[in-house]
Amino acid sequence: MRHYLLSSVALLASFTANADVQLKDDSDIRGKWNLYAEAAKLDGEKKNVDIVWDFADNGILHTIATDSLGRTNEMRIEVKYIVEDGVLKKEVSPGRGKFETCKAVEKTADSMVLKCSFNYFFLKK
Repeated sequence: MRHYLLSSVALLASFTANADVQLKDDSDIRGKWNLYAEAAKLDGEKKNVDIVWDFADNGILHTIATDSLGRTNEMRIEVKYIVEDGVLKKEVSPGRGKFETCKAVEKTADSMVLKCSFNYFFLKK
């Protein structure tokens, strides 16, 4: 019986650890975040990136990507975003009106992991 109880507690703890974080509104994410890595799986190999996501209070996500090896060195893109039903919904491409849903997998005051359609995004304030 004791083994069964310990197994049940461990299983419950693993489900709790992997539960998504519910965002109450855009104030949970507003401001500048440094997107420093992305990965196909949460515990998979991370690709380092240098991108700033600035969630403005007007529903616009300002993205600034730095590529020291590229021709342009810096790329700026603005897309719309909303926080609805506890998740972030952001435009896939500017002005297209097609949104992808991103769930916060982990969130503290100064770090966040988002699971979007195809990638996990690792961000720090």
